[in-house]
Parts: sequence; structure tokens; C-alpha cells
Amino acid sequence: MSEFNNVTITREANVYFDGNVTSRTVTFDDGTIKTLGIMMPGDYTFGTDKAEVMEILAGELVYRLDGSDEWVAIKGGEEFNVPSNSSFDLKVAQLTDYCCSYID
Repeated sequence: MSEFNNVTITREANVYFDGNVTSRTVTFDDGTIKTLGIMMPGDYTFGTDKAEVMEILAGELVYRLDGSDEWVAIKGGEEFNVPSNSSFDLKVAQLTDYCCSYID
């Protein structure tokens, strides 16, 4: 889906890692939430309470899920799932555009 209709967008940005990762929160009529953001090249660790689907819209990175030693390469047009109550590591190779969907 390249366009979201009938949503509320939180004007203030979510800013992480000294501004190297930013996003905006999008809330749908049914209460589901997504974030749309940009990641600059770098290494990052994120924690999550809810399960997530990380969709990479453009760019390249490798990720490692909590408890795994395996780094997995991913690029624009691909996605990966993050379990609830966990963390994941990212090594972002180039400017990366992403959409994160939170799963209840």
C-alpha cells in the first residue's frame, strides 16, 4: 500500500540516536498504528513491546533479532518480523526509508 487514507498523523517526530533515525506516527480509524521513517547509515538497537513488521521501502541494511547470531541482509521492497517484548539490531548501509507496523 503506497498511500494511507483516513488517518491521523502525529505532527511531532519520534527522534532516536541523535537524529539519525526519525519517524512519524500514523494512526488508523481502527486504532492500528504504523510509523513512517528514515534511518541514516549507522548501527542501532531497538527494543519493542509489541510485535512489529518492519517494511523497508528503500535502502539496505542487515538485521539481527534478539537471541540470534545471524545477520540477515534486506533491501527496499522486503520486510521482516520482530517478536513482541524483544529487541533487534540494525546495521544500516545507506539512507533507508521504512514503515513499521505494530501488531496487537
